[in-house]
Amino acid sequence: MTGQAQAAPARQMWPLYAAGFTTAFGAHGIAANLGGFSDDAVTSLLVLGGLLALYDGAEALLKPLFGSVADRIGARPVLLGGLVAFALASAVYVVADSPGWLWAARLGQGAAASAFSPSASALVARLNPAAKLGRAFGGYGFHKSIGYTLGPLLGGLLVWAGGLRALFAVLAALGVVVAVWAALAVPAVPPLPKSRQTVLDLVRRLADPAFLAPTGALAAATAALSVGVGFLPVSGRAADLGTVATGAAVSVLAACAAIVQPRTGRALDEGRLTTRTGIVAGLLITAAGLAGATLPGLTGVLVAAVLIGVGTGLITPLGFAALAARTPPERMGQTMGAAELGRELGDAGGPLLVAGVATVATLAHGYAALAILLALPPLIGLLLRRVFPERPASP
Repeated sequence: MTGQAQAAPARQMWPLYAAGFTTAFGAHGIAANLGGFSDDAVTSLLVLGGLLALYDGAEALLKPLFGSVADRIGARPVLLGGLVAFALASAVYVVADSPGWLWAARLGQGAAASAFSPSASALVARLNPAAKLGRAFGGYGFHKSIGYTLGPLLGGLLVWAGGLRALFAVLAALGVVVAVWAALAVPAVPPLPKSRQTVLDLVRRLADPAFLAPTGALAAATAALSVGVGFLPVSGRAADLGTVATGAAVSVLAACAAIVQPRTGRALDEGRLTTRTGIVAGLLITAAGLAGATLPGLTGVLVAAVLIGVGTGLITPLGFAALAARTPPERMGQTMGAAELGRELGDAGGPLLVAGVATVATLAHGYAALAILLALPPLIGLLLRRVFPERPASP
């Protein structure tokens, strides 16, 4: 429920889509290129792991907090403040150019993204009526997918041309541009009055199946996406595929997700797809993609990339639209921040599960373990509905 009769004009939505692109590009652009950066700043795999975890850790800790702040003071100032802070954090390394300041810059970027990412999601929900949420979140997810796709490619080009400072400089400029754009185009959405909420009330709301089901699906989709981006290149190298082939496969994954999301959103808004059906199908398709990754050679890599991309592209806009449609507008930031936390846990948990299983068995077993974990809930749900069909209400 947004309280709006019509969808927001495109000029109001584009800066929000740009904010989604910024957080995705900033996360993957740097993460994908730190490992290949030879400098005193990245001296070992342990240092690399710490720098990667710093950004995600800040997001996981702070997104629910900034989501609640957005509800209290309004999402627009939190969005603008986060974008400005992102630009300043990026500029820190451009100016200082030392290993210690790289850590500070990465921490600052993660904290800033924790502010503007859930605020952008909350504004997408608040500015659009329930009947248009699918299309709105499909567009938002599309632009985030473009950021994930271009991050490693364009980021690598920038690092090759001007070093890591060039990439941070572009991110600083991007933060400023999007902040100014949002300040000019995104309207003020004042916070709404809300009743007092105790910790027990919050726990009950977050434990409600209406929150847990879409959030769990979003976490599962993010886990599979992270595994695909991180481990499909490993499978490609094991099959003696070149870096170009494996890099193209990862780009196919992101491209499929980007293409599917807007179409999924439109199908939801037009009544051609329900949230339950789309999420179940998305989980099963994603699980099939992970199972496909166990196939040898280029076939397995491409099958996995396409199916994981399509499956996660189905789940993401449907999950966010379901959360937005069932959340009181005055709690929208809190819900989006908590949902983003679920995605961060999936982002970390998926690779950890696959890596843990691969350590004691093989990478194929790791893919299979995550595939089973994703497929079981929808399969059990379908079985229960078949055995215990819903009865129509008595007249």
